[in-house]
Amino acid sequence: MGKMDFIGKPSSAAGGWGALKSVGKRLLESGAPLSNAKALLKTNQPDGFDCPGCAWGDPEHGSSFEFCENGVKAVSWEATEARVPPEFFAAHAVSTLSQWSDYELEKQGRLTNPLRYDRSSDRYVPVSWDDAFREIGTILRGLDSPDRAEFYTSGRASNEAAFLYQLMVRLYGTNNFPDCSNMCHEASGVGLKASIGVGKGTVLLEDFEKTDAIFVIGQNPGTNHPRMLGDLRRAALRGARIAVFNPIKEKGLQRFSDPQDKLEMITGSNTKIATNYYQPRQGGDMAAIRGISKVVFAADEAARAAGQPAVIDYDFLTDHAVEFEAYRAAVDATSWETILDQSGLTREAIEEAASIYMNASSVIATWAMGVTQHKHSVAIVREITNLMLLRGNVGRPGAGLCPVRGHSNVQGDRTVGIDEKAPPALLDALEKELGVTMPRNRGHNTVEAISAMLDGKAQAFIALGGNFLRATPDSPLIIEAFKKQKLTVNIATKLNHSHLVPGETSFILPCLGRTEIDRNSAGLPQIVTVEDSMSMVHGSGGINEPASPELRSEVAIIAGIAEATLGSDRVNWNALADDYDLIRDMIERVIPGFHEFNERVRVPRGFHLRNAAAEREWHTPEKKAVFFTGPLPEMTEHQAALSKDGLFVLQTFRSHDQYNTTIYGLDDRYRGVYGERQVIFMNPKDMETLGAHAKQRVDVIGEYGDGVERIAKDFRLVPYDIPQGSVGGYYPELNVLVPLHSYGEGSFTPTSKSVLVSVRLRGEAAAA
Repeated sequence: MGKMDFIGKPSSAAGGWGALKSVGKRLLESGAPLSNAKALLKTNQPDGFDCPGCAWGDPEHGSSFEFCENGVKAVSWEATEARVPPEFFAAHAVSTLSQWSDYELEKQGRLTNPLRYDRSSDRYVPVSWDDAFREIGTILRGLDSPDRAEFYTSGRASNEAAFLYQLMVRLYGTNNFPDCSNMCHEASGVGLKASIGVGKGTVLLEDFEKTDAIFVIGQNPGTNHPRMLGDLRRAALRGARIAVFNPIKEKGLQRFSDPQDKLEMITGSNTKIATNYYQPRQGGDMAAIRGISKVVFAADEAARAAGQPAVIDYDFLTDHAVEFEAYRAAVDATSWETILDQSGLTREAIEEAASIYMNASSVIATWAMGVTQHKHSVAIVREITNLMLLRGNVGRPGAGLCPVRGHSNVQGDRTVGIDEKAPPALLDALEKELGVTMPRNRGHNTVEAISAMLDGKAQAFIALGGNFLRATPDSPLIIEAFKKQKLTVNIATKLNHSHLVPGETSFILPCLGRTEIDRNSAGLPQIVTVEDSMSMVHGSGGINEPASPELRSEVAIIAGIAEATLGSDRVNWNALADDYDLIRDMIERVIPGFHEFNERVRVPRGFHLRNAAAEREWHTPEKKAVFFTGPLPEMTEHQAALSKDGLFVLQTFRSHDQYNTTIYGLDDRYRGVYGERQVIFMNPKDMETLGAHAKQRVDVIGEYGDGVERIAKDFRLVPYDIPQGSVGGYYPELNVLVPLHSYGEGSFTPTSKSVLVSVRLRGEAAAA
């Protein structure tokens, strides 16, 4: 394939032989295909490890093949035979490595030794664990305030590691917990908490077997949660309606060929997923949902006037909800002209979707980043909740709200205390447990942490996993923020760009992966736990030998830093690190819902954390579900883009060979792009207006209007089925265009799905 031939034929369906081919390729690339194939059979199994990929739930009655294509990528990427020993760093200066791509960095393999940055040689050099802990502790103790330090958490951290981490940080004296949830589902948590009193979804996996209709909003499960496609497929086959709202046509939402279905694989057939596919404008989901509600209100009024049963569930609303009449008034006050203009949908399409909703006895609404990464993201979540409340579709079988998390334990981390907003009940419980006062001031989220690092208020940054530099908006600003730190510490399995912008003192501390055996001082293997999107808590124990004898678990590393920083007067950190049962005992005493934690987590498939809203118990101030009664946004970014020539609204998303910031390969076969990541997807009519052609090189320019120059240079155009005025492309490459201070109201989530940009054509000579 020539360098200009990167646009090819997309897959006819998600899954199928393409998925199997990809599985084989990834296993071979790992260098240990047979052992990794064996490991896959222990993925999401009661006696194995939880997939380090997404947070989709495990079935009550599972099979031996509870993994998907992306799970294979995650397992083989972690369990690779490739290694990054100290000799690698001796041969490569940090300034040189910083020019490598994300893919090339992580492809080098697993980190093997703790490392300290040596500024004189511009290289990382080996350091002992004890020396690393000692120096980290000295610097942290030397800061004039605990609030000078930021403690980041990746959603792959286990419950045990996250709980110990928050315990250390709060005993240190701060609530500065920027975490990956701030950049994805924060709006879901905030919106659901306000509406139903619980910041989590209300459904179980079994509800997908009972529902009559599923509304999939702003979500691409084919790439982001492939195992979900199996549940959508089974729902479709038994006749459930699946209504999709997504600006871009995504292959996994159109058709799916299940690699575990012998007939589909032999015949080359596939299953239609979406029964109805709607393409709203970016940010137009709220208007579309309000339009559905408007149709529901009109149908209800007509039915009651004709003496027919009400469409709306008034008994449920009387018993369980407040502000219903105020919401009706807000819907009445919203004109169809506004709804159609913001949504970009026809009235006929909205009425069709409303008919699906009204004719279904039970409905599930599920969503992801396409909903949460807008300025009005909290309002969108609450509007979705409003619609579900109208017919009592919360708190009964086959119905409910289902935000689908990305990282495998991002929900669990929040449950066990990774929260800058410091829940009073948690702090009270910790004070009772330890007999010491906990910090009560609100800490920093991700946006606030970056701002504090830039202006000098924060002087230390510790990351429990993740790739902060590439996950966050306004990439050049993050580089400047890191450079200003007295201390940067990255706990990691692989090398990434966050490690290559060292502060005054910088450490890389290599940890065990999810697939590896975690042994205590007696040589006994230990398990950790995670919480999936359905609030199921699972045990996880690795089966592979560690990539290096020098590796330590996340828990052991946290304990080492804590001991060096705080001592052991209040907490015996080493004892907790040597017996995770003791950590779980403390979680049981401190966090509601974890009674008999150690016993229940050892039951196959684990246990369910009680969700009060799922039982129609509403932990809101009103003790009922609360309707959101606000108006639609005055103007979405998409409307702004259409109001001026040359403006577009950009959304960033993953390629199919990607999971969050981890790049497994350079192909996106579902979108027909191969060997290239610097691409911009654009409607062909917009390309014609620009005088551009497929594959032409362009610069994408941020148009936020704050005087900061933001340019993504030398990208190539790909014609695609996307609304006019919209463009799309991959993160992290396009994060440079997402302004740090453009975030969701009430959530601080970056607006990565609604970025105003212009597109400048580069010369044809550059395109050759």
